[in-house]
Amino acid sequence: MTLEMVTPLRGLVYRLVVAVDVEGYSKLDALDQSLVQSRLSDVLDVAARKAGLDRDQWYRQVRGDGELAVLPTDADAAWVVAHFTEQLVEALADLRRAGTPLRMRVAMHCGPLTAGAFGLVGDAPIVTCRLLDAKVVRDALAGAEDDLVLVISQQLHDDVVRTRFHDLDPSRFRPTRFRMKNQQYSGYLCTGAPRRAWSNG
Repeated sequence: MTLEMVTPLRGLVYRLVVAVDVEGYSKLDALDQSLVQSRLSDVLDVAARKAGLDRDQWYRQVRGDGELAVLPTDADAAWVVAHFTEQLVEALADLRRAGTPLRMRVAMHCGPLTAGAFGLVGDAPIVTCRLLDAKVVRDALAGAEDDLVLVISQQLHDDVVRTRFHDLDPSRFRPTRFRMKNQQYSGYLCTGAPRRAWSNG
């Protein structure tokens, strides 16, 4: 899907942005990087399908070890945080059981964006990427037993997680603050699935 299909060039839209990044990718040789990219693509596709989401309707800006995605205007942010993340956790667990583990960071934020000459521009992609690349988030994944760490913006936490829609569990999230590029950012970290354990069935 092209960027023009996601948003008109003439103005800003307000969308949910999701970014993912694989741990340790740059330390791999070319062959292993190719294998990791294939596994990552499969994991994202499987998780989206099982969560009832159509990734063909997402604008996806691919990075070597991840992607930056803009979801459609009718995306239910609470559903994405709850179910897409949970399905990612399950897909990563399947990979670990198969002996091909993959560890990743996932960042989410809702905000304004539009199309630029070289891709997305606006607050939403910038904040999402800052969250994804924060040292505190990298450190959280490095020290976690789970294969996934989710970080969401303060705004997404306040607007979505605190509603407890789709069995989101605010107690699974812990606040974090950090500085990057001379800016202060606030977010919330969740290791593993963000829903109440008893509701996973």
